[in-house]
Amino acid sequence: MTDRPVPTVPDRPTETADPDDPDDPDDQFERERPRLVGVAYRMLGTVPDAEDVVQNVWFRWNRLTPGEVDRPAAWLTTATTRLALDHLRSVRRRRESYVGPWLPEPLVREDGPAESAELAESLRLGFLTLLDELEPTERAVFLLSDVFGVPFAEIATTVGKSDVACRQIASRARRRIRRPTARTDAGSRRAVVDALLVALASGDLERVMAHLAPDVVCVSDGGATRRAARRPVVGAERVARFLVNLTHRHLGAMEVRMVLVGGDPGTVITLDGVIDLVTAFEVDGDRVVAVRSVRNPDKLVNVGRPVPLV
Repeated sequence: MTDRPVPTVPDRPTETADPDDPDDPDDQFERERPRLVGVAYRMLGTVPDAEDVVQNVWFRWNRLTPGEVDRPAAWLTTATTRLALDHLRSVRRRRESYVGPWLPEPLVREDGPAESAELAESLRLGFLTLLDELEPTERAVFLLSDVFGVPFAEIATTVGKSDVACRQIASRARRRIRRPTARTDAGSRRAVVDALLVALASGDLERVMAHLAPDVVCVSDGGATRRAARRPVVGAERVARFLVNLTHRHLGAMEVRMVLVGGDPGTVITLDGVIDLVTAFEVDGDRVVAVRSVRNPDKLVNVGRPVPLV
């Protein structure tokens, strides 16, 4: 696995209006919803969980008296983060018994430069997987500070710690997550993946290995109901054999669609009209360094459905 810099989303103020904002509270909430879903998704790694959290925030927001909150966006961010923290602590215990590797739910967009520009680096599966190494509070502090640019004074209120403590938490998390490496532009990454896919279709093992980094890692998430490698496959030769065998098992029956998966070049594979597999390819330079595939059907239900988030 190669190192990656900390991604950021575009700067956004943490408050939207003055206390006398005449807007309807529902309108205020709907303006913030994409950002709130974005916060919750990065915390939890699945769209349904993120949307459930934001829906619960909406219920709480609806019980407030109009004008009761001076800074709507800050209040909504705090409420979303706190509910996501509670949910994350619960699901982390359940994930300890998850069958095989656990990957975040892939966010699929149609391939193309416009979509690439819109997607933040922090939506890539590799980054979200790294976040799982952090404890829940660490994850919240790191995301709010380094991805969403929330001031530490507000983060401290959100997580119930001092400003100084939050700065220390963010610093520790940054050392664990921030791993600088050379960047590759989106067009070049797609070209590398396209060449790998052509090689896979040919079945030429040496040709496939030429597009893989020596220490490439392949992780498959099938959950409890779909067949998938129960442990990561590591090394160019082992990964090449695994991918060639998988490709040729279904070569005549599958339809492959080129997409972006959280910002990385990827594919959606359909068998008999049903989405069977979503794969994201992490590229560094001219080699693929990680392949992350999701077969768990629970994580494929939102493929093709636009999920507005920041």
